[in-house]
Amino acid sequence: MLNSTNNSIGTFHMVPMDVIEGFEVRPGLYELNGAMAIPVGVNFTIHSHGATSCELLLFHRMEDTPYAVLKFPERYRIGNVYSMIVFGLHITDFEYAYRLDGPYNPSKGLLFNKDNILLDIYAKAVTGQSVWGTENKKGSFYKARVVQDNFDWGNEPNPLIPMEDLVIYELHVRGFTRHGSSGVSFPGTFSGVMEKIPYLKELGVNAVELMPVFEFDEMKDCREVNGRKVLDYWGYNTVSFFAPNTSYTSQPEYNREGNELKNLIKALHENGIECFLDVVFNHTAEGNEQGPSFSFKGFDNNIYYMLTPDGYYYNFSGCGNTLNCNHPIVRQMILDCLRYWAVSYHVDGFRFDLASILGRNQDGAPMSNPPLLQALAFDPLLGNVKLVAEAWDAGGLYQVGSFPAWNRWTEWNGKYRDDMRDYLKGDYGLSSVAAQRITGSRDLYDPVFRGHNASVNFLNCHDGFTLWDMYSYSRKHNEDNGWCNVDGSDDNRSWNCGVEGDTDDGEILALRRRLAKNAMTALLMSRGTPMFLSGDEFLNTQYGNNNAYCQDNEVSWLDWDFLKQNGEHFRYVKHMIKLRKEHDVVRKYAGCCSFGFPEIQVIRPDQRTKVLCIVYAGRNHDDTEDDVIALAINPYWEDQPCFLPAAPHWLKWKIEADTSLQYLPGGAPDPAQPAFLDGCQVTMGPRSALVLTAVSALEEKPVSHLSIRG
Repeated sequence: MLNSTNNSIGTFHMVPMDVIEGFEVRPGLYELNGAMAIPVGVNFTIHSHGATSCELLLFHRMEDTPYAVLKFPERYRIGNVYSMIVFGLHITDFEYAYRLDGPYNPSKGLLFNKDNILLDIYAKAVTGQSVWGTENKKGSFYKARVVQDNFDWGNEPNPLIPMEDLVIYELHVRGFTRHGSSGVSFPGTFSGVMEKIPYLKELGVNAVELMPVFEFDEMKDCREVNGRKVLDYWGYNTVSFFAPNTSYTSQPEYNREGNELKNLIKALHENGIECFLDVVFNHTAEGNEQGPSFSFKGFDNNIYYMLTPDGYYYNFSGCGNTLNCNHPIVRQMILDCLRYWAVSYHVDGFRFDLASILGRNQDGAPMSNPPLLQALAFDPLLGNVKLVAEAWDAGGLYQVGSFPAWNRWTEWNGKYRDDMRDYLKGDYGLSSVAAQRITGSRDLYDPVFRGHNASVNFLNCHDGFTLWDMYSYSRKHNEDNGWCNVDGSDDNRSWNCGVEGDTDDGEILALRRRLAKNAMTALLMSRGTPMFLSGDEFLNTQYGNNNAYCQDNEVSWLDWDFLKQNGEHFRYVKHMIKLRKEHDVVRKYAGCCSFGFPEIQVIRPDQRTKVLCIVYAGRNHDDTEDDVIALAINPYWEDQPCFLPAAPHWLKWKIEADTSLQYLPGGAPDPAQPAFLDGCQVTMGPRSALVLTAVSALEEKPVSHLSIRG
């Protein structure tokens, strides 16, 4: 009896050709990497440039002794690809791994070992990682499962939000809801995040950036420090690039791995929120010469990693090894991976950790036109996917403003973070630099070559101080990480406002809250895409730890009680996000203002004042009214006058946000009691920020052509 199956080319009749270990087999589908269920069984395909033979190992679930070992016949190999269809296999009945034989010569980067059990590089699910914080039993190893990809996306909408209209919210899947105060049914999981979607909508963010969700082993380097267990909490040590982290699920998903994450992404899209993934292609969890060999090293160590001439690992990642991203094999793997996440998971964007490594040659030298970055920029399947680079690496390559982009890549603007932190904590002499950063960093991103949306602006992210800690600590406090406080950056550009850490001093606490509001005001009134760290909207703290990568505890978990305690700050941030969305001119060029204000007007400090004022002007989204909005910042420690441009007599300046609270209690306006200026000058309180709009003096709304002509 003939069996048939479909592949990307057409329909083939499948009949067994051999019997191995009692299983009927035949040569497989060579162009389909990984393991995939087909009507007659399962297709297994892997490739290795240096291997001389390959064995497929089949295991019963949760067992470490294979019940079958199927050696690929030599005629099942074409080029460097091994492929075999095993008839009669059902995906729920087995887990699998490989053994490869070949030359062993570490000085040449060859690490083949016929006894080493290897995880499929293209595995869609990894076993043994489903219970967070549980160490695998001694002698166990990674195995893979075949995933049935039949998730029903229904009529899920595709947000396709323009980059300039995004407000990105960075979060850690576990830490976002793990704390008891989160109030969710499934804390620390994808479902827990989904339960918080109404909160995200209320806040106003329209993109979430998930810290690593590819499979990783949180028990890597697990140890005890000061009586507390620390582990690889952040997850920046990838085990498998194609598999979701199963310990982030609320329940096991045998052979349906990824469904809970897909449900989250679907729900986000249904609520108008995009989903970005933080991806780590600069290194893997295999480490250096002393690290394990569970996948890439065993398949082709000298291809997947950058090696010195004598076979040691280059370490531009700071994590022991560096992925050889521009080798054709690795480049194709990364492209296949991102396509998979875009197609199968509907991911909207990727943030690339230490992305400068992706532009290095096989010897580590920076390339002028890196093939990988170019391939990602022009790949048709990724055409609508946002590509965001962390444009530096641990090897000293810093490319903020010069990352190879093809008018397609955007960047985490590290210079925005550094310059604005300096300015906002009181370095008022940096007003010219601050003006550059606020108005889009055109000194870094020439619109001709980089477009108008290259800058992702941020002041705080997972790596460094939280917003509250930025104004509560002048130095890092990472002692509980176990490295004698030498880990984490010393370049924090923070200020403790006079007391290091916690204090009961009301004046200092008020100053810290005001500075935090100033920071969010500047961020959300800057050209470029704003991004902030989850919890910064309600002043969450990490108690001075600026490198909480190993802190799976109250240090890193969001304490939602701060939302109640700091409700005024939350309401202020929500108001600022809403204000940004209502005024197109803040985000982009929006036509010409009818009464002659330029698109951007910078009023710099002079002998009269320390205040920096930036005025955006243009038209509203439907071109019916003029849209004029001003940001004023006083970083000085005394009152300062603010001079706004003289508007036509039919306009008045209305205060929309006030961090000093002297004009608007709570910082946001009360519709029943609008605050208008009498003229074009206002006194600003010490270390404060104002946002103002030009509105009709009669109608208290943005002026229209009709009212101008009248």
